[in-house]
Amino acid sequence: QVQLVESGGGLVQAGGSLRLSCTASGRTSSINASGWYRQPPGKQRELVAIISSGGSISYGDSVKGRFTFSRDNGKNTVSLQMDSLKPEDTALYYCYARTSDFIRYWGQGTQVTVSA
Repeated sequence: QVQLVESGGGLVQAGGSLRLSCTASGRTSSINASGWYRQPPGKQRELVAIISSGGSISYGDSVKGRFTFSRDNGKNTVSLQMDSLKPEDTALYYCYARTSDFIRYWGQGTQVTVSA
C-alpha cells in the first residue's frame, strides 16, 4: 500500500501563485511514476504533470509554461509550483502514484480556487 497526503491548496486571485506538495508513505520504493491530476467542477479528471521512473516529466497542455513539477526522492515528496494562475485552473487537485505492479494510488485531493 501507498498513502499519499497532499497540502497547499487554497484560494488565490488570478495571476497569483500556489504550491502543492504531496508526501508518500508505505511502499514508496515500488513507486515508478508519480504526479498530479485535477478535476474541474463538472468535468473529468485530467493530467497536470507526471514524472516517470526515468525522470522525464510530462505536462498537460493547459499548464505548460506556468506550472513546474519537482520531486524530492529523499523525502518521498512531489511538489507542484503553480504560477500565473487562471480561473480555469480552479479544480480539485489529486496527487497520484503508480507502483511497479501497476497499482494506482490517489491522494484525498486538495482544492485550488482561482478568483477572477
